[in-house]
Amino acid sequence: MDWFKKKKEALNPADRKEMPDGLWVKCDNCTEIIYKKELEKKLYVCPKCDNHFRIKSAQYIEILLDRGSFKETEAHVRSTDPLNFKDNKKYSDKYNAAVKKTGLKEAVVTGTGKIDKIDVAVGIMDFSFLGGSMGSVVGVKISRVISLALERKIPLIILSASGGARMHEGVLSLMQMAKTSAKLALLAEAGLPYISVLTNPTTGGTTASYAMLGDVHIAEPGALIGFAGPRVIKQTIGQDLPPGFQRSEFLLEHGFVDVIIHRHELKSQIAGMLRFFLHQNPLPKAKPATGKKMTAEEE
Repeated sequence: MDWFKKKKEALNPADRKEMPDGLWVKCDNCTEIIYKKELEKKLYVCPKCDNHFRIKSAQYIEILLDRGSFKETEAHVRSTDPLNFKDNKKYSDKYNAAVKKTGLKEAVVTGTGKIDKIDVAVGIMDFSFLGGSMGSVVGVKISRVISLALERKIPLIILSASGGARMHEGVLSLMQMAKTSAKLALLAEAGLPYISVLTNPTTGGTTASYAMLGDVHIAEPGALIGFAGPRVIKQTIGQDLPPGFQRSEFLLEHGFVDVIIHRHELKSQIAGMLRFFLHQNPLPKAKPATGKKMTAEEE
C-alpha cells in the first residue's frame, strides 16, 4: 500500500523564509501582536487595549518637546563605585554594561527645551538604565537641572521612571532624596512651576522625594506608583490589597495624583498647564544659559 505513503522532502535551509527580528511587538497587557512601525506611530500605545508601553528617555524627548529644541546638560557626569560594591557582579561591571547597552551614562537625561514654544528645563528618567535607579549622579543631575530652572527663570518638568534608590551606593543614594527636595523648595520660593510626570513604574526613593513634590502630578494610564511594592506591602500587613492598588487610577481616586493623561495628549495638556501658570504669575524673560559651573555648595 505504498501509494498511501507520502514522501517527505527535507526543506533546503536556503529556501526558509524567516521573519526579521524586531518587526513585531507583543502587548504585555492583551497579548496583541503589533507591527512595530504602527506602534511607533501610536506613540507606543497599544491600539487594542490602550496599554502604554514603557519607553526610553529619547522617545519621551521626541514626544514631549518641540522638534530640535532639546539641549542636553551634564551629559559628561558618570557614576563611580564609592563602596566597591559587589554581589553576583561588581557594581562597576554592571554600570559599564548598562552604559554599553543603552548608550546612556546615567538613568536620567537633563537639559532644556521648548514645549509648544515655551522654554522649560527637563529631567527625563530612563528605566532601561539599571531600572531607573536613583544613585548619587541622578541626584546631582536632578539638582543641577533645578538650579538651571532657577537661573533661567523657566518652568521645570521631571518625568520619573524608577525602581527606587540604587542599592549599590548605599546611604549615598538615599541622601539624594533630601538634596533634591531642598532644591525644589527653592524653586517653589521663586514661584517657578514644577510639573511632575509619573510613568510606569515610579517607586521607592524617587516617589518619596522629587516625584511627589510637584505643583501638578500627572500620571500615565495604568502606571505603577508607590513607595514599597504591592507584594512587599501584602506580606507586611498580611492582607489582600484592593483591586488596582498603586495604579494611576487608584491613586487618582484617593487624591495622590491630580490627573491621568493619555500619552497622545501629554504635550498639549502640559503646554496648557504652563500657559495657565505663566498667565497667573508672569515670569521675567527666560535667561540664556551662562555656562557657569556650579560649586559643591550650590549642588
